[in-house]
Amino acid sequence: MRVEKTSKIDHLINQLDLNEHINSFKQFFSRESALYIEGDQELHYKYIKSLDTIEFKAPPKVADFFTIKGHLKKHGVLNFEQIFEIVKVVRYFRYFKNKELDGIIGEWMRKFIIDEKFNEVEKYFTHDGKFEENLDETLFGLGARVREHKANISSSLKRLISNAKLSSYLMDSQIHLINDEECVLVRGGFNHVLKGAVISRSSSGGFFVAPDSILKSKEQIRYINQERESIFYRYAKEFSNKLSELQLFIAFIDKEFTKFDNYQARVLFARSSNLQIIKSKKDSKIILDGFYHPAIQHAKPIHVDFSKNILMVTGVNAGGKTMLLKSILAAAFMAKYIIPMKLNENRSHVGSFKSVLAIIDDPQNVKNDISTFAGRMQEFSKIFEHKEALVGVDEIELGTDSDEAAALFKVILDDLIKRGQKVVVTTHHKRLAALMADRDDVELMAAIYDEEQRKPTYEFMQGIIGKSYAFETASRYGISNTIVNEAKIVYGDNSEKLSLLIERGSQLERELKQKHQKVDEKLEELKAKELDIKAQREKLYSELQEQRDALKNSYDVAINEAKTAARAGDSKAIHRAMDKANKKLPKDKKEQVIIQEEFKVGDSVKYHSKKGVIVSMRDKKDATIEIEGMRVRVKTSQLKHTKIVKQNPRTDVKVSVEKRSGLKCDLHGMRADEATEALDKFISDALINGWDEVIIYHGIGTGKLSYAVKNFLIAHPRVKKFEDAPQYLGGFGAKVVTL
Repeated sequence: MRVEKTSKIDHLINQLDLNEHINSFKQFFSRESALYIEGDQELHYKYIKSLDTIEFKAPPKVADFFTIKGHLKKHGVLNFEQIFEIVKVVRYFRYFKNKELDGIIGEWMRKFIIDEKFNEVEKYFTHDGKFEENLDETLFGLGARVREHKANISSSLKRLISNAKLSSYLMDSQIHLINDEECVLVRGGFNHVLKGAVISRSSSGGFFVAPDSILKSKEQIRYINQERESIFYRYAKEFSNKLSELQLFIAFIDKEFTKFDNYQARVLFARSSNLQIIKSKKDSKIILDGFYHPAIQHAKPIHVDFSKNILMVTGVNAGGKTMLLKSILAAAFMAKYIIPMKLNENRSHVGSFKSVLAIIDDPQNVKNDISTFAGRMQEFSKIFEHKEALVGVDEIELGTDSDEAAALFKVILDDLIKRGQKVVVTTHHKRLAALMADRDDVELMAAIYDEEQRKPTYEFMQGIIGKSYAFETASRYGISNTIVNEAKIVYGDNSEKLSLLIERGSQLERELKQKHQKVDEKLEELKAKELDIKAQREKLYSELQEQRDALKNSYDVAINEAKTAARAGDSKAIHRAMDKANKKLPKDKKEQVIIQEEFKVGDSVKYHSKKGVIVSMRDKKDATIEIEGMRVRVKTSQLKHTKIVKQNPRTDVKVSVEKRSGLKCDLHGMRADEATEALDKFISDALINGWDEVIIYHGIGTGKLSYAVKNFLIAHPRVKKFEDAPQYLGGFGAKVVTL
């Protein structure tokens, strides 16, 4: 079942042209793993984003623990290579623990408690997995003896090569190692002067001979190595026994490393290619902004709003319709598996689907013994088995009459929507698009054709049915104008006009629906505001009534207290009670009186922030003032008298704006938070100085600084756009920013 599922995923990856992208992604895994991370995707995404804020080295390549755990369970003996696989994982987690991180990654690492028994095993292995023979006195001595015998062998061979009797038979003066045997290369007839065993023949006809003079040393080495192997086996058995007692710990680190490997692979892959990590949201809406399909070099970014149930893409041949369909499905697939991609993550939104299905290829071939249309029907029949799927169909009417297909596929699409499917369709024929255009849950999109350049722009416009431009495409790809013109005559003006009427009629219908929808929304908004105002008025009236009742009650209480004091004949108590009652009464607001200042010629006045003197007046409302050598006619209501006010002690705060000599900002060597602060000040200075284009150098490095700069520029309200600088200005290590 798992193999079948993997096969379907591989087929989909191939259909969507994601093979190279996925293979590049898999290179960042330390051990072979499935693309999908089992478990809570929200939690996985939280760990991935948290890990993305940390600088760390990639884990080593590690084998799967399946065989290792099986041997330990049966109390078998592991070899040193298998033991070192466990050591590598523990050492890597210890490396992360030693970073003493905060947040969820730090909490995760603190769960790894390494038993002292494991430390007794680990100390016997070097960083590259070799056994530390120095820790065992016997092994150390045996190793010294092996080295001594090898030195004797080397000396013997060197003396042999310099022997005058053998020199005429030697084909070279090198000592060769063939099948782990030291030997010399000699010609035929060597047996008259050299006793030894032939190990192999050379391509030039010579013989590789191991001399008998070194056999004794070799036998000694073999004997010593057997003794060493027995000691190694004793250690392997001892280590295996200790690890058998730590099976739960080994199973835990194996599971956690697989999870961590999935996280780090996504983070490091995204950093390596400046990609974004996003996951699918809990709805079916798809909005792509600045999406680049990884299979296309120098592609134009894709911008599409696929919030409705059906997206129908029409328009020019070879205009990018199929690639748009593949891009939508690819984005949904990669978001589902949290695979990094290139897009504007802040303005994009990718929904969640139980499965992604593609009907793209032509099913007709000799082996299938089936027509194109029949094959398409077989593929459509499988779609009905799914629910809540994203379905992409390329050239939906392929293989049959377009008018009949339009009627058939309209009903099929209606039924798919009822089943909760979301469908994106490409077609050259307008009949189906026209039939579907009156639905509120259908979004139309057309590939744009440049009439002047006579070629597709590979851009799209939403809300219209596009023309196929079959005649223009034929001319562009080499069909003679004579044939194309005759075809236009056969097609006829009436057919062309009918096609244009379908396009225009569909567009007008959708525009009218949109206008009606906007009017309805406006009416609903006004009704909501009316209800809100009514509710506020009732609330205010209720609050006012409550305050009035509370005030009356408190005043009645105070009066009653005064009456009680009066009956008791206590004059002081009466006054206190009356004062208390008066305080409860609402105070009369003093009427504000606006006093109009009077001016005369010669008065020193202030006009806005400038000071001047009145030089003439026409009446009380108009005056002419002199400010810094200029005379200005103003209204007296805009003037104020200037007075000499005694200065109180004060602290002056001066704000200075640093004037920069150039239009560039160099962030090399800074941390992300330092760079953000410096960049914020730099852009503020640029705006004050009136610059509309600047360049920012951040370098390439690990990609962390570039990532921080990009996010800052996206979020800044005064940044119109930015892009990578040309190669002569820094390339990927710099950004040109338009303000």
